[in-house]
Amino acid sequence: MLEHIPHWLGKALSNVRAGADKLAIAQARLGSFNALNLTSPAFADGARLPERFTGDGAGVSPPLTWGVPPGGTALLALLVEDADAPTPQPLVHAVVWGLAPDAGRLAEGAIVADGAGAEDGRDVGRNSFRREGWLPPDPPTGHGAHRYVFQLFALDGNAPDPGQSPGRTALIEAMAGHVVAAGVLTGIYSRGEEAPVGPAGAPVAA
Repeated sequence: MLEHIPHWLGKALSNVRAGADKLAIAQARLGSFNALNLTSPAFADGARLPERFTGDGAGVSPPLTWGVPPGGTALLALLVEDADAPTPQPLVHAVVWGLAPDAGRLAEGAIVADGAGAEDGRDVGRNSFRREGWLPPDPPTGHGAHRYVFQLFALDGNAPDPGQSPGRTALIEAMAGHVVAAGVLTGIYSRGEEAPVGPAGAPVAA
């Protein structure tokens, strides 16, 4: 995985990033929609993602909570992407289809492989490694801060079924024109960043 990229190469690639403009929520084909409040009891929007949820820790998915979606919402879909991956498109860390409109939360560690889906209609899709479940963040050492963007979409009742264990492409195709509201939560994570230890040029104690 990306943690095995050496520090010098990660730093050399620091300006190579997918870009926030390629996130799913920025795609014009989804149409216009209202805002939906999305938060986590584990980290604030724009704050560092706790190590527990990354490749450096237990690697479980973080807990999420959200507000009441607009009337007419039939289901919710979650997509988590790394906007700063050194790849042409954002790296997909999680896909979840069919969350109940009144669920209000997703528990810690809930994004795991579920085969054909859960009895309540929820179906965990495929990440960029083509596996079901949560792909723990593991940015290249020295590449700088990565934005892990949690995007929650409230969909109307006409959204087509994206199929079993959908990936990003199938999810976006199913959501196009059917999003009534969406929320965004961003967690930051990095590896091997130099910490300032005094005036520029000052020697560092061994």
